[in-house]
Amino acid sequence: MTLSTLRTRWVTLVGTFVALALGVALIATMGLGLASTFDAPAQRPERFAGASVVVRGADELRVRSAIGDRVQPLAEPRGVAPELAAALAARAHTVADRSFPLHVAGVGELVGHPWSVAGFGGYRIVAGHEPRGPGDVVLAGAPALVGEAVQVYTPAGLGRRTVVGVVAPSSFEAPMFFTDDEAANLSPRIDNLVVRAAPDLIRTIAGPGVQVLTGDDRHRADPEPDRDRDALIAMNALLGTAGGVTTFVSVFVVASTFAFAVAQRRREIGLLRTAGATPRQVRRMMFLEALLVGVVASAAGCVLGSYGAPRLASLLVQEELAPSWFRIGTQLWPYHMAFWLGLIVALVGVLAATVRAGRVRPVEALSEASVDSRAMPPGRWIPGAGLLVCGLGMLFWRMIADPGEALHRKTYTTQPMVLITAVALLAPVLVRWLIPPRLPGAIGMLVRENAAAAVRRTAAIAAPVLVTVALAGSLLGATATINEAKRAEIRDQTRADLIAVGDFDDRTVEQVRQVPGAAVTASAATTVYALEDGVALVRSDARAVEARELVTTRNLPVVAGSLSDLDDDGIVVNEEWARHTVGERVEVWLGDGTKVSLRIVAVIATGTGSNGVYVTRRNAPGAVTDRLEITWASDAAAGAATARAISQPAGTAAVRALLQPAGATVRTRAEWIRSASPGNSRQTRAGFLVVLGIALIYTGIALAGTMVMATSDRVRDLTLLRLAGATKRQVLVLAAVEAVTVVAVGAVLGLIVTAVNLLGIQGSLAALSVRSPIVLPWQAIAATVGACAVVAVIAAVVPATLALRSRRPALGAVQGADG
Repeated sequence: MTLSTLRTRWVTLVGTFVALALGVALIATMGLGLASTFDAPAQRPERFAGASVVVRGADELRVRSAIGDRVQPLAEPRGVAPELAAALAARAHTVADRSFPLHVAGVGELVGHPWSVAGFGGYRIVAGHEPRGPGDVVLAGAPALVGEAVQVYTPAGLGRRTVVGVVAPSSFEAPMFFTDDEAANLSPRIDNLVVRAAPDLIRTIAGPGVQVLTGDDRHRADPEPDRDRDALIAMNALLGTAGGVTTFVSVFVVASTFAFAVAQRRREIGLLRTAGATPRQVRRMMFLEALLVGVVASAAGCVLGSYGAPRLASLLVQEELAPSWFRIGTQLWPYHMAFWLGLIVALVGVLAATVRAGRVRPVEALSEASVDSRAMPPGRWIPGAGLLVCGLGMLFWRMIADPGEALHRKTYTTQPMVLITAVALLAPVLVRWLIPPRLPGAIGMLVRENAAAAVRRTAAIAAPVLVTVALAGSLLGATATINEAKRAEIRDQTRADLIAVGDFDDRTVEQVRQVPGAAVTASAATTVYALEDGVALVRSDARAVEARELVTTRNLPVVAGSLSDLDDDGIVVNEEWARHTVGERVEVWLGDGTKVSLRIVAVIATGTGSNGVYVTRRNAPGAVTDRLEITWASDAAAGAATARAISQPAGTAAVRALLQPAGATVRTRAEWIRSASPGNSRQTRAGFLVVLGIALIYTGIALAGTMVMATSDRVRDLTLLRLAGATKRQVLVLAAVEAVTVVAVGAVLGLIVTAVNLLGIQGSLAALSVRSPIVLPWQAIAATVGACAVVAVIAAVVPATLALRSRRPALGAVQGADG
C-alpha cells in the first residue's frame, strides 16, 4: 500500500522531495563551508624567511585572573630593549630591524626598513645599487626609477630622497630601504633583531617576556601576522550566520511542506479508516512513506551539497569575503549533520500531522475533507502561544536589561526566527482575520470563500512568503536602522569643520595649529585593557587627546562628570564598563602593556558602541597622531560672521597644502559624516546577499512546490467550476488571484514580524540614548513580495492549465477526481 501510494501521489511527493533535498543541500553546503574555516594553513615567514632566529619584544598582554591567565594582543607591541640588543651583539652577529610608515608623493603609502634586513626577505637589487648615504633610498618597482628624486614624508617630516636602487616588488609589503644609520635616525626603536646564534643561548640571555622565533614562528615578525586567522574568523562569523539562517529556513519549510502534504490526504485517510484501517496502521503507512522519501531526498541533498560547497567558496573568494587560498575541506561531519537533520525533520513533520489524522473517526475525517472546521488543534496553540510569549519577552527583556545586545548581529539575526515560527504556528487563526472581507466580483467571492474554508492550505502556502518577507525585512531593516542610528550619532557628535586622517609628526601638527582661525584637536588611536569582575580581560578602543581640545571639536553624550577634568591621572569611560562611577579609580593596562591606576573623570553614554574611551597622550605610549579635527573660529577682535566666512576657505586651502605631502585625507564635516557612516562596504553588502540570497531563493522554490501541490490537489474543484459554466480563462484568473491573495496574506504576516522586531531595536536604541527612526527596506520587501507573487502565480496557473486541457470536462472526470 505504501509503494502504491508513492506512485499515485507522486506530484505531492515531488514537492516534499524537492523541499527536503534542497534543504539538506543548503545545510550541507553551509556546514562544509563552516567546517573549512576552523583551520588556517600554516602561514610561512615572509620578511624573515632567510633568517635563522628572530628576537622580538612582547606582543601580547598576559594578566593573571581568578580562572587563570587572560591574554590579549597588545595594540603597541614592545620593541627589543637596547640593553638586550647590546648584550646579544656582544655574543653573536645581530642585525637590527626597524619598520616605520612613509608617504611618497605620487606613489602612496610605503613602509621603511634598514637595508641590512632586505636580504632576509629575498630582496635583491635589480637595478642601481644599495643605499650608501643619508639621502639614498631603494624602492620596489621598475628599473627606470633609478636616479629619480622623490618627496618622502617620514616620522621626522618631509624630505627629498634619491632612488639609487630598485628591487623586485613583493606580495606582502611595499618597502623603501634606507641605510642602517638613517633608519635608526628616523625610527630609533628596534622592532626585531636577527641573531645568528643558538636559540637556547638567546633565550638564556633574553630572559622571560621576549620572543625567540624560529621556523614557521618567524611569521610573527611579518606585517599582518594574523591575517589568515583573522580572515577565517570573519569567514566563520559570516558562514555561521548564513548557516543559522539557512538551517532555520530549511527546517521551517520542510516541516511545513510535509505537514501540508499530510493535511492534503484527509479524504484518503478517511476512506482508509472507513475500510477498516486502524489509526496505528495509518500512522505506520505515512511514517514509512516519509522515511523512504526522507532517506532518498536527504541523500540527494548531500550530493547536491558536495557540488554546491565549492561553488560557494568560489563566490566568497570572488567577492573578496574569503582569502584567495580558501577551499572546501574533506570533513564528513557536515554530511552526517545535514542527512540526519533532514530525515528527522521529515519524520517529525509527518508524525505531528499523522497523530491527529489517526485519531479522528472515519465519518469525521470524511466530513473534514471539505472544510477546515478545526484548523487549530492544541498541538499548534500551545507551542505557537509559547513561542510568541518567549519571543516578545526576550525582546522586552533586552530593551530593559541589556539593550546593547540587541544591536549585535547574532541577536537581530536569531530574534526574528522565534517570532516567525510563532506566527507560522498561529497562522490558521490569523489568516481568517487577514483575508479581505469583500473582494469585487464573482471571482473575488470565490477567492474569499476558498481561502476561508481552507485555512490550512492558505497558511501552508503563506508560510514560505512569511519567512521570506520577515527575514528580508528584519535583517535588512535591522542593519539599516542601526546604521542610521550610527550616522545620527556621528552627525551629532562631530563639531569640526575639517577632519584630516593620516600619520602626522609633531612638527606638522604644530604647523596646522598656526593656520589663522584654526582650533585643532590632535588625537591618536590607542587601546586600554581592563580586568572586569576579576575574570575577563576586556580590550577597549580609545583615543588619546587633550581635554581642552576635546570639548572644542566633539559633542560627546556625557551622562556624568566633565570632559574638562581629563588629565594624566584621569580616564573617560562609557556606561558599558563594569565600573563607571565618577571619582572611582580603575586599574587598566595601556596599549604597550603598562599597568596604571586612573580616576574616572567622566562617563559617556554607550550609544551604538562607537563611543569609546579617552585618555591623555601620556597614557598612550607609542601612539602616533592619526587624526586632526579643525574648527574655524573668527578673530575675537572682529567678532563678525563675515570674518569666519572669509577665513574658512583660505584656511581650508592652507591646511590641505600643509597635509598633502603627508598623504593625509582631508574631508569637510559633510564628507566625513558620509565616509564614516556604516553600510558603505561592498563586502558587507555582498555578505548579506550571500546570507539572504541563498535562503530567499530556497523559499521561492519551496513556495513553487507548495503551490503546485495545492493546485494539483484541486483538480476536482476546478472541474466543477468548468461544469458550472466558468470559462477556462475565468478558472485560470481565479487560480492566479487566489495565489496573489495568499502571497499578500503571507506578506502581511511577514511585515508584522518585521515591525515587531524593528520596534524592539528602536526601543533598545532609545535605552542607549540614541534617537533614530525605523528604516524599513521597502525596495527589498517589494522586490521579495513581487518575486513571490510571480512564482506563486506561475506555480498555480501552469498546473491548472494542464488540468483543464479539455474544453468541456465530462461529469465522469469529476467523479473520477475523488478516486
